[in-house]
Amino acid sequence: MNIPVFDLHCDTALELLGRKNGFPKDLKSNDLHIDLDRAAVLDGYCQCFACFTTPAMEKWGLGSPELVFERELSTIREQILSNSDRITLVTAPDQVEENRKAGKMSAILTIEGPAGFGFDPSRLQALYDMGFRITTLGWNEKNVLTGSHVTGGGLTEPGREYVREAQRLGMLIDVSHISDEGFWDIIEVSHGPVIATHSNSRSVYNVSRNLTDDMFRAICATGGVAGFNLYASFVGDDPDLNSCAEHFLHWLELDPDGTHICLGGDLDGCDTLPKGFLGVQSYPALADCLLARGVSAEQIHNIFWYNAIGVMERAVCNHKK
Repeated sequence: MNIPVFDLHCDTALELLGRKNGFPKDLKSNDLHIDLDRAAVLDGYCQCFACFTTPAMEKWGLGSPELVFERELSTIREQILSNSDRITLVTAPDQVEENRKAGKMSAILTIEGPAGFGFDPSRLQALYDMGFRITTLGWNEKNVLTGSHVTGGGLTEPGREYVREAQRLGMLIDVSHISDEGFWDIIEVSHGPVIATHSNSRSVYNVSRNLTDDMFRAICATGGVAGFNLYASFVGDDPDLNSCAEHFLHWLELDPDGTHICLGGDLDGCDTLPKGFLGVQSYPALADCLLARGVSAEQIHNIFWYNAIGVMERAVCNHKK
């Protein structure tokens, strides 16, 4: 099934730096999960590129989170600029569809972990102006804003301020990696769409990184979306494409119109992928599997493309209120 793909999360920016072997990669063609040559098989492509930072980066030998953030941002910008005939950085949902109609791919900047700018909500305005449109409050650590799914612990007052400021700007709050307590604190304080860019169904596969049914329903109630994560450890035991389909089918039981379900593959942030999925070029195979399992072509198009555009539009509308 040839279909456009809007993916809410990848870690390709960090991997382009050559994190594993010290040799930088090229976005045009590489041995990662995502490159432009393989994405060209899709009938349109928009990728959210996360600038990922955590305080643990110095222990990993990568340098300070601030340095890594700057390097990720400059690298993804340089790679997009050097391939500007094929992909452009966008900041608004209408630009995504315009690019697709023009035969070009789109890139959106996102934040995974605010360690790279000191967890400081006062920095969000400048980051929004640079083009960042989605942010988590952390990764797997407990920080000054919130606890994580690993540590537990809810939002602090600076965390609440962070949520309010991001939503004021029209930047989407991403609850992937957050603690259960932090999730419900965000729902309480939010006045706009809340999203989980790369989290699956905990009812289908019971790990703390996945969403309970009540969490998914709460996200839907805000006008938000959940993006399906292809990391095998969050999909199932020895998973394949049919294992992936189980998560979509369960969410469709809770959201029959399928308007709150998206893709958030976590590509280049995955050690292992489900059998049958090799990289960005495999999204049509996932679409074929969903079609074979009874998901309609219209629902698949919404999940793979239109729902992500819709939540961005709702964020913009929320900002204008």
